[in-house]
Amino acid sequence: MTTLPLLHIRLRALLRLAKTALHLIGGALIVLLVYPGSTDARRLMLKQRWSQQLLDALGVTLKVGAGTTAICAPNGMLVANHVSFLDVFVINALAPAAFVAKDDVRKWPLIGWMSTRTDTIFIERGSRRAAQLTRENLVGHLRDGKRVVVFPEGTTSDGRQVLPFHGALLQSAIDAGVAVTPLALRYTDVTGAQSAAADYIGDTSLAACLWAIACADGLAACIETLPALPTTATDRRHLAAHAHRAVSHALKHALSPSPKALPAADRVGALPDGLPAAPR
Repeated sequence: MTTLPLLHIRLRALLRLAKTALHLIGGALIVLLVYPGSTDARRLMLKQRWSQQLLDALGVTLKVGAGTTAICAPNGMLVANHVSFLDVFVINALAPAAFVAKDDVRKWPLIGWMSTRTDTIFIERGSRRAAQLTRENLVGHLRDGKRVVVFPEGTTSDGRQVLPFHGALLQSAIDAGVAVTPLALRYTDVTGAQSAAADYIGDTSLAACLWAIACADGLAACIETLPALPTTATDRRHLAAHAHRAVSHALKHALSPSPKALPAADRVGALPDGLPAAPR
């Protein structure tokens, strides 16, 4: 690689990060000033629009597997493999929801503060009592008709091989009597090949991951919505195993031969009350 292309990549990355920083500040103002007086439906719309614009700022394209339709149910549990911190915004751009996150996220600059005010459900590792409270909180959200996202691997993986799914949090879906919809996530480069730019694994820092994303050329977040799994007449262990098989199978087959960009109508098809498409 010559000096000029490398300089171009770095300048483009700095521009993307500057746009992202401004977008984060704008998001904080929305959370502080607009969120408190908004209805649940409007909060979902704001969350979705903001997430779509964040992906744009970072130069990330949202794509879905061929044949994938919008997530129609405005409630229920979504479970996905976990590759990156970016996964949250990718899913929110498709189907805005409440997320279960590790307690460490509270400490992240600005994002942690925003997360505590946007329906994030935090779980404290290593505390059985805290885990029980989290499950009860999840059941309450689900019974109230809200959509909740869980990453049952419990950590991040590289998107090539899915780690075992833990069933503890999936018990909440069984208790609430709602279906579980698996999502398969991966990231590709400009050629369509698997990309490691968004991988947030091992000793990779948040800053290093963010820089890699900003430097990436043609990074795409590919997502496939898989058939919903009923939670009647099953237990959490079997439910977790079924969801894991579905996601692993989808990723093994690379989502589809040619993922297509997600139409705006499908991006917001899951929103309640017929909310209009969020502008890009």
